[in-house]
Amino acid sequence: MNNFLTPGCWVRHPQQPDWGLGQVQSAIGLTITVTFEHAGKRVINAEVITLEEVGDEDHPPPQDRD
Repeated sequence: MNNFLTPGCWVRHPQQPDWGLGQVQSAIGLTITVTFEHAGKRVINAEVITLEEVGDEDHPPPQDRD
């Protein structure tokens, strides 16, 4: 289960490595909305897929904004 996921967490989809890193946008019950770098926004059913949390050292730095 993905009980530990909160908005802002970085994750990977274990069956879709080509989607790249994803950032959790929301986690309500078993529904987790994630924006992946190569697949866009995806809604994940946590009853079916267990996302892998990525540590802080593995996620990209924030974009510089002018």
